[in-house]
Amino acid sequence: MLTSPAVFVWLHNRQGLALRYALLLTVIEVAGFRGLVDLAFRRVLETPSLFGEESVELRDDDIVARRRVAFWRMVWKLVRFVLVLVTLLWIVLDFFGHGLSWGETAGSLWHGLSHLWSPNSFGTFISLPFFFLFNFLIFMGPMLAMGISQIRGYQPGDAEWGVKLEHVRGQAEAKEEIRRIVTLWQSGERFERAGGKRERGLLFLGAPGTGKTMLAKAIATGFNSPFVTIPGSGFAQTFIGLDSILVRYLARKAKRLARKWGGQCIVFIDEIDAVGRRRSTLGDSLPSFREPTFEPSGDLVLETRAWREKQFELRAPERPEPSRFVRIVNQVPGGSVFGGGSGQMALNQLLVVMDGLDSPPLGKRVLTNGVNTLLDALYFVPPRVKGRRLRLPPPRPRNEQIYFIGATNVPIEQLDPALTRPGRMGRHVWFRTPTKSDRLDIFDLYLGRVSHVVDLDRPERRDELDRMTMGYSPAMIEQVCSMALTVAHHTGREAFGWEDIVNAMTTVESGTAIDIEYVPDETRAVAIHEAGHALAAHAYLKGAESTRLSIRRRGGSLGHHMALQKEERFSSWRSEEMARLIWALGAMAAERVFYGENSTGVGGDVQAATDRAAWMVGACGMAPEHMELRCDDESEDEARERVMKRFQRIGTQIVNRTHAGSAESAVLHDPSQRQMVEQLLGQAYLAAHHLMEANRDAVARVADELVEKRELYGDDVVRLLDAQKIALPELDLTKDEAWPRL
Repeated sequence: MLTSPAVFVWLHNRQGLALRYALLLTVIEVAGFRGLVDLAFRRVLETPSLFGEESVELRDDDIVARRRVAFWRMVWKLVRFVLVLVTLLWIVLDFFGHGLSWGETAGSLWHGLSHLWSPNSFGTFISLPFFFLFNFLIFMGPMLAMGISQIRGYQPGDAEWGVKLEHVRGQAEAKEEIRRIVTLWQSGERFERAGGKRERGLLFLGAPGTGKTMLAKAIATGFNSPFVTIPGSGFAQTFIGLDSILVRYLARKAKRLARKWGGQCIVFIDEIDAVGRRRSTLGDSLPSFREPTFEPSGDLVLETRAWREKQFELRAPERPEPSRFVRIVNQVPGGSVFGGGSGQMALNQLLVVMDGLDSPPLGKRVLTNGVNTLLDALYFVPPRVKGRRLRLPPPRPRNEQIYFIGATNVPIEQLDPALTRPGRMGRHVWFRTPTKSDRLDIFDLYLGRVSHVVDLDRPERRDELDRMTMGYSPAMIEQVCSMALTVAHHTGREAFGWEDIVNAMTTVESGTAIDIEYVPDETRAVAIHEAGHALAAHAYLKGAESTRLSIRRRGGSLGHHMALQKEERFSSWRSEEMARLIWALGAMAAERVFYGENSTGVGGDVQAATDRAAWMVGACGMAPEHMELRCDDESEDEARERVMKRFQRIGTQIVNRTHAGSAESAVLHDPSQRQMVEQLLGQAYLAAHHLMEANRDAVARVADELVEKRELYGDDVVRLLDAQKIALPELDLTKDEAWPRL
């Protein structure tokens, strides 16, 4: 502003320009000078980090400042290019002119060059590469364009994701890790000057629905830099080589955006396992002996970490199969032209790109090498004069920082080690399935957004909701809250209550409740069945708590009993595993105590108990319980052998052998291990049978309450079971009356 009056007076008075032109040029001079000052300050001052800053004004000011710098950097580069071009043209025209005017010199040069493009000249060969390029674009252009269309770049201010770090709930450890890493990404100059090295890539690992993509959007919102996304399946192309082109285009786009916005850009690759699997084998790893989760028919549900991970894995959306055209094309023998969509060339190119981001630009390297080679070839130009180097210095790597974030739900062992090693995606962030405390945090977020009655804000109600929504993802909890509000508005209410959210949960769950009328005798039998499960869990599962008891049909189950672990556990003792077997066989024992026989409804329970017992024996080295027996007419060893045989006879009738080809069947085919499995089942059933006999009236009362209400939730279930005063009977296994007849 201080120089603008002088510029205006010089243009208007001294140069004789009209008023409007003088004003226009003065404005351009002021803006250009300010842009030059901004560029100078950007080279001197470090860019501040706004990550985690919630002020909208600061973010808007930062976006405007970055746009101004990007614009004037482009303008000054263009001015510099024009000046160099004009200077070179002036030198050429002055050298070849020989006293002629510039127009006459330019005409003579054009006339001389035009002979090179005659049909009989070498100019024909120069045009051949352009024809090859046109043919390539005509043949493969549409396919390449479809792949490029999946690479989407977002500049700051282009997209409002609506997701902040505070909206990602249930992943406190992952968010804290991200805060540390992203802070170093954005303002880590001091960290690097101290000798540190910023991480190049992040790998998000976790079950589907745990918030990996949501956290990536939160990073894009809080990190004022460009954001480029592509799904892992987008690299799979029909023809060999196209996937590599896509990777190079992705890197070029990220570098270009980084140069424009201060030198930083984030590349997010969702489902990176589609391109990043091990190159030695494209198949999944061999099936392992996984922990059973008590859910063959939906009758028994115990929330554990393994159960949650399996539920989230089952909810994962299936990846779309290739189109019919791609499948037909990929059947060409030999595979010399067609790639088969495996994306392995894309993985190789991606690894090269991640390693080559720090290399100097190709143009500068070529220019430096050419000039220095020419000076060396002239001989008379010494390399140094008085200690000063007379050669161009080697080009430095670009200042752009490209950061990669990959997300996958497959085990890390299935990814290529070259991708997950330090220096590439060496920082691994694990996303766990939401636990009870995590769901409390998620409910605090989503219930705060919708109108609900005050009763749902009581700590007791919130705790009840957390226990009832086991296995829910954040998206499912959000859907439950929205659906409950829909139910309330449908009946003319502005806020929803307890009954509305319970109805919404039964609708959202995979096994939607079906209101069908059973035959009265069958209703009573189903209630006895579920009451047996509930009492066995309440008596033996000390680390778990019942959350739902129902005789409403869901999926293939006429009823179900749900429980959850009070604390997240990563291991269990043999006594706790035995308690789960007793819980599984509690319904079978209740049916035999009340009816003298069991129904076909115990099929899922028998399969679940068999799988669990086989897992205990085959994978965990657990054996039947060692008992101290005293008998007058036989030794302790003889008494123990007799008792174990009786356990085995009971277990032989219970054990399920219908599933073949699994890890459990391998255990059951081994005589010694099958014997221990049968003994475990016998011990569990005996405990469940005597529990039902000793608490027969309690089982009947629970069943009557269940027949009346059909479904009990949360605290209602706990209060009902606490009121029964369940007693654990003492057994003398040396007496015949202690052994039930099957």
